[in-house]
Amino acid sequence: MTNPKIEFDDRMLSLGLARVSEAAAIASVSLIGRGDEKAADEAAVNAMREQLNLLDIAGTVVIGEGERDEAPMLYIGEEVGTGNGPGVDIALDPLEGTTLTAKDMPNALTVIAMGPKDSMLHAPDVYMEKLAVGPGFSPKLLSLDMSPYERVQILAEAKNCDPSDITVCILERPRHQDMIEQVRSTGAAIRLISDGDVAGVMHCAEAETTGIDMYMGIGGAPEGVLAAAALKCMGGQIHGRLLFRNDDERLRAEKAGISNLSQIYSRDDMVTQDVIFAATGVTSGSLLEGIKREITHITAETILMRSKTGSVRRMIYRVPKK
Repeated sequence: MTNPKIEFDDRMLSLGLARVSEAAAIASVSLIGRGDEKAADEAAVNAMREQLNLLDIAGTVVIGEGERDEAPMLYIGEEVGTGNGPGVDIALDPLEGTTLTAKDMPNALTVIAMGPKDSMLHAPDVYMEKLAVGPGFSPKLLSLDMSPYERVQILAEAKNCDPSDITVCILERPRHQDMIEQVRSTGAAIRLISDGDVAGVMHCAEAETTGIDMYMGIGGAPEGVLAAAALKCMGGQIHGRLLFRNDDERLRAEKAGISNLSQIYSRDDMVTQDVIFAATGVTSGSLLEGIKREITHITAETILMRSKTGSVRRMIYRVPKK
């Protein structure tokens, strides 16, 4: 049971969180490039759940992979951990980029964030319109009410550069065609990605390394909260607005405790307290190296971050093959 007297010790829990992320990535290694998205996801889910249940936490999955009846997913509301520790919220994607993994394409990750109980938005599994930039800018610089054209122009002015020096990351979807045309009309470049918009948002926080200045577009709301947790640690801003296609999705949001269905959420609205965040590369990309399979060992690279201190660690884990 949750003991309210036990405080969330982000420093002590951070290494355990890295192990959770690493285990999920390593579990999916034999399925990279094998064309089976479901098997890759299931392997990552099972490994992540097993490691989470070793941690001394009373954890609740608030951002997961679906509802309770969708086993073997780590479902929303699932309780994890030994129960002998602080109450925590957990946001996770055991394999962000199942298609990327199945096709051995870049930027597949395992992703998990943890914070004190009631620290994360319980986003329903609906769409979210997102806009993100890296650190060093006012939270009020950009807004979802601006056109894509305006966003590029304003960011270029803030960076004291020409719009042609800006690169925007956008999910390649038919729904984004008008957005893509507007961005290109400014002279800016676009990096289109097929999947994995948590990684897409994280790219903004390391623009000098990734070459990405801004992320915009419509993707999953749960991924928006995960991305907000990452930017809480790395620096940067994200704005999100839930989008509903039907009454069933609106009802889902109301059941999650959301009363204002048109609210625009800032990073700190989505993640209200200090969190820890870990991601491990499955396939190599701009952020992390993917799993390396050697004759005797498997090597994984993990990024581990704490928003409380702003620390960002890159860790190499090398384990003998079983």
